Amino acid sequence: MIRELPLGVYVPGSTLVHRASPTLKFLAIVVLIILVTWLPTRPWHTAAVLGGVLAFYAVARIPLRTTWRQLAPILPFLAFLGAFMWWQNGFDKMLTVAIGLIASFLAATLLTLTTTIEALLTALEKNMAPLARIGLPVDTISLAIALTIRQIPVLLNTANESLAARKARGARFSLLAFGTPLVIRSIRRAEMTGEALMARGAVD
Repeated sequence: MIRELPLGVYVPGSTLVHRASPTLKFLAIVVLIILVTWLPTRPWHTAAVLGGVLAFYAVARIPLRTTWRQLAPILPFLAFLGAFMWWQNGFDKMLTVAIGLIASFLAATLLTLTTTIEALLTALEKNMAPLARIGLPVDTISLAIALTIRQIPVLLNTANESLAARKARGARFSLLAFGTPLVIRSIRRAEMTGEALMARGAVD
């Protein structure tokens, strides 16, 4: 069971990272992900980036346990991806990509650990307001970003619910038994979100 959902936990604080502009943090993460994707060629390159991200965790005073619980749910996926990349591209390339993914994920998680979704949405709307003059749907874009971030922990919570239901029934693990209710519940949540947005006039 996932105790603390990735991108779904906020740690209150008054550190420099907490006080930084949500828009600045969001843009910094976008730039970091682009650089980590295109530039590194050796494992120590991405390891240096990971070290920098962890330094910001220290500045933000994020508990080590919280950091681990945010990272742990994606480790099985990284292990599977890493094994495949090792087979396809060799150990060095696999290590470079795996460390880069961890650094990018932790950077994105740091945003939600130090910034509420409401604050991020407000900041994005304020900073993108001038773009509305050229016809850019600022409200829709900022809402889409906030919803995307929010739906990740919601999806993981749905997976938790499916696992808990299977355990309560005493059933053995089955990919079909786990995946079917997960897909159905996810679709239903998406429909409810869409209906709520339509009721509020957020979408056409």
